[in-house]
Amino acid sequence: MIFETERLEVRKLRKTDVHPFFELESNPEVLQYATGEVKTLQECEKELEALIFKYEKEGNNFWIYAIVRKLDKEFIGTLALVKDEEENDEIGYRFIQRFWRNGYATEICKALIVYCKSIGMKKIIGNVVDENVASAKVLEKFNFVKVKTFISEDIGLPETKYELIL
Repeated sequence: MIFETERLEVRKLRKTDVHPFFELESNPEVLQYATGEVKTLQECEKELEALIFKYEKEGNNFWIYAIVRKLDKEFIGTLALVKDEEENDEIGYRFIQRFWRNGYATEICKALIVYCKSIGMKKIIGNVVDENVASAKVLEKFNFVKVKTFISEDIGLPETKYELIL
């Protein structure tokens, strides 16, 4: 386990996560504000293997973890810790659609801030598509500050870059 909250655990991905990972990565509504295209089950199997391999790769700067409920150990989403092009520590998370509106994003963001401080990060950023009002509200709740607006190169939508000094 990487860290936990009252209701959730964050852990490394496993090959057995493939079906809920596919549910997450094959839903166009989940991906509407995210980098990446809707994937097939086979594409998800390959991506999951590649992400798991990165855990052991020296110098890795792209960490994707599973978010699971403590209650039943059900995989409900993913959490990302990634170095961006400017070497900032970028955070991100996405949840399977049927788990939306349960307060999980707020809960995971709060704990993620504590975790990032504990491993010595000085600043974290989050890029949010402007239409994704719910995600922006989560970051603003934790005092992330808007620092830049731009058009995303990968998805072509207006985005805002938020940062939090830890």
